[in-house]
Amino acid sequence: MRIVFLMIGKTSETYFSEAISEYERRIKRYLPFDVVTIPDIKGVKVAVQQLIQEGDAILRNIREDDYMVLLDERGDSFSSVTFAEHIAKLQNNFCKRIVFVIGGAYGFTKSVYDRANEKISLSKMTFSHQLVRVVFTEQLYRAFTIINNQPYHHE
Repeated sequence: MRIVFLMIGKTSETYFSEAISEYERRIKRYLPFDVVTIPDIKGVKVAVQQLIQEGDAILRNIREDDYMVLLDERGDSFSSVTFAEHIAKLQNNFCKRIVFVIGGAYGFTKSVYDRANEKISLSKMTFSHQLVRVVFTEQLYRAFTIINNQPYHHE
């Protein structure tokens, strides 16, 4: 199984980039993990047009047999342990690629929602896109330490 973390726009703050890179390095101990950044859409003055172009770019990166998970405020919430159990279940279902997607500032188009297999919420609070990237990669790393009974997560 391979996990892909797909996001709109680069991570501009160095401290966020460094944290994401650290967790990326740690996750790769457990399985192949790719971070894919879709460049920000430039020159669009209407939010709806930006949303459509971002949606098209996301869908171009999704394969027919991918299991696509949107990180979305309206998604299901998990504790760290139940998230780890969920990841383990997906691994056992022989998903070739799980693609976790963070959209742009305006969210996702209907076509992206329609393609998604599920939505996950990291919190009921709103965070910047850059901070969500760090939180998600840390939680994904935490999930693999839980799955592998390693001493990172404490209950």
